[in-house]
Amino acid sequence: MSGLPLADWLRAQDDDAIVALLRARPDLATPSPADTTVLATRIGTRASVARACEELDTFTLTVVEALLVLDADHSPTTLRAVTKLLGKGVTATRVRHAVARLRARALAWGPDDALSVPPSAREAAPAFPGGLGRSSPALAGTDLAARLAGLDAPDRRLIETLAAGPPVGRTKEAARVVPLDRADTPVQRLLALGLLLRRDDENVELPMEVGIAVRGDRPMGAVQTTEPELATTTPGQSTVDATAGGAALELLRHMERLLALWSDEPPPVLRSGGLGVRELRRLARELEVDERRAALTAELAVGAGLVADSESGEPEWVPTAAADSWLVSHPEQRWATLAQAWLELPRLPGLVGRRDERDRLLGPLSDELRRPLAPRDRRGVLDALAGLPAGTGVPKPDELAAVLAWRAPRRGGRLRDDLVRWTLEEATAVAVVALGALGTAGRALLTDGAAAAAARLSEALPEPVDHVLVQADLTVIAPGPLEPELAAEMALTADVESAGSATVYRVSEGSVRRAFDSGRTAAELHELFRTRSRTPVPQSLTYLIDDAARRHGRLRGGAAGSFLRCDDQVLVTEVLAHPEADRLELRRIAPTVLISPLALVDVLDGLRGAGFAPAAEGPDGRVLDLRPSGRRIAGKGRATRRSALPIPPSDEQLAELVRQVRAGDRAAATPRGTAVSVAGGHGAGPSATLALLRRAAEEQRSVWVGFVDSHGTASQRIIEPRSVGAGVLEGFDQAYGEVRRYALHLITSAALVDR
Repeated sequence: MSGLPLADWLRAQDDDAIVALLRARPDLATPSPADTTVLATRIGTRASVARACEELDTFTLTVVEALLVLDADHSPTTLRAVTKLLGKGVTATRVRHAVARLRARALAWGPDDALSVPPSAREAAPAFPGGLGRSSPALAGTDLAARLAGLDAPDRRLIETLAAGPPVGRTKEAARVVPLDRADTPVQRLLALGLLLRRDDENVELPMEVGIAVRGDRPMGAVQTTEPELATTTPGQSTVDATAGGAALELLRHMERLLALWSDEPPPVLRSGGLGVRELRRLARELEVDERRAALTAELAVGAGLVADSESGEPEWVPTAAADSWLVSHPEQRWATLAQAWLELPRLPGLVGRRDERDRLLGPLSDELRRPLAPRDRRGVLDALAGLPAGTGVPKPDELAAVLAWRAPRRGGRLRDDLVRWTLEEATAVAVVALGALGTAGRALLTDGAAAAAARLSEALPEPVDHVLVQADLTVIAPGPLEPELAAEMALTADVESAGSATVYRVSEGSVRRAFDSGRTAAELHELFRTRSRTPVPQSLTYLIDDAARRHGRLRGGAAGSFLRCDDQVLVTEVLAHPEADRLELRRIAPTVLISPLALVDVLDGLRGAGFAPAAEGPDGRVLDLRPSGRRIAGKGRATRRSALPIPPSDEQLAELVRQVRAGDRAAATPRGTAVSVAGGHGAGPSATLALLRRAAEEQRSVWVGFVDSHGTASQRIIEPRSVGAGVLEGFDQAYGEVRRYALHLITSAALVDR
């Protein structure tokens, strides 16, 4: 039975089918194929076939293996034969649908009674399609059922083991084949009977015919026709969005803390790149999270362009200028920046803590975490969640991993299942997913981008509150996200004790002193709590502020290096008598004045460590805030916005490409005279070529033209020249049905079309 060549089958398809093929297999469109013959050749390459198979589900791949078992890569087979080979429980309708998917990708072609597959499909398939061995012509016409029924139990067990797959076994008895009457082991007897084949001196193989006979009504073994069941929960979209909103605020708090921490003390960049183990542990301790969450936060900071390598003599991870604008943005906008960075991150933070092939520990921000295909795999997991009804979640990541493994078993490699778990874990931390379900903001991020996602998140976030609740134990409760101005005042005056939907602050002597150091007065702090607290201000807080105010600033420092002044001579004497005074090199120059050659900030820090409460003052006597504002470096942009994956061509571009392929077919099939070639394929061309084109224009004859476009792609056209001159051929292009212009220096050959 002879089959239809692939090129002929492609020519018989309509333009929409070819556009769909190029969309399903975009690698076929680059560079543009000159005609259908070139397209067919490209379809059959091993790399392209293997890439196309990555998009097939488990059942469709099984159909491909069945076609190979039937040798459809050598001679056509039938849909009926494929269905019969797949065995019990597999309907012809299901097989027909799978074959339709294969035809749409040109992995199979021809009618149902003459199906073919590319020869390279065998190279891209498993070594033993269907778990079956090679065919043995010697078994043709043999009553295998009778032979198998007459086997001894040990021989039968060996046959059944190999029939279950793989069909190859390793044994020293394969070195030589002995006659049946001298065989005394199962391997020797089966070799003598022809029920095993000798591959080499150490391996034997079960013939395909025997394997099929042993499997009975399931020649291809147990065939998975449908994807595994996926257990789901229904927390409801409103509950999911509310939970995601709380997670988003937690993410922002962690990122703010990281930026503050690395502004003051930027961690060093390891010599091999990345962040050190001690620095990661320190970050986890400061954020009060585990190391995996800390590593993800660090990856997001760099991925979003908020932190970068300083690339100095001693490089450090330092916040960029973009961090300042991020910090003053609205919460939903800050979240959208981080969520988009995570979605496009060409890295796998989940690898942190694992070891590479050299047994080296993989750390965050290291080059070893880079995976260009990570965004594609991440979207694949999220798209699976997006396919569920709104508000429906997946409680068990392993079940989702099993479903995705069935849908694309050839994709993901050895980390395939881990990628699903990591993606769900990270998506939950980034507030794209909550309770195992995709949030409204997360769904908008996938389909409409960061701006739409920010708008959806703003609807889920609680409205900022303008008040707090002061408690008698000096804790202050913020019943929701605070307005920016109030949040800044609370961050200055109190320390966060716990965060969540409600934030608990604690006011202490140290936090009040911090507010005084920044220039706040006792009266301003009293006013803050009096006007912003919905509960009465306890006396304990009033006393704490007043007591700290009485002590604060009695001792004043300035630059001498630096100086200290105080109206209380007893306090000056107490400072001078303290052991810390020697280290700070303090000396008295007046009853109420001390000076030091050290910088003022060092003197004040030393005295505070000794239990004093000095304040800095400027030339006008006002209190100065000497706290460092944090380091910043110039932003370096977001490399992750440039996707590592190629941008798929539009439908218009694909339709244009199909028109060019059809034009190439017509040009190749058009009878033509002797072609006049341009030497070397470039330059203005010899006078003979120009003469031929001018002659065609004068006689109103069509001309076959070969040329190379600006991308270096060769193709052919049938042109009716209208004019030739000024380095341009202008003529009616039959492929486009309009007059077009072609640069003469791109024309490689030309010939008159025979009448």
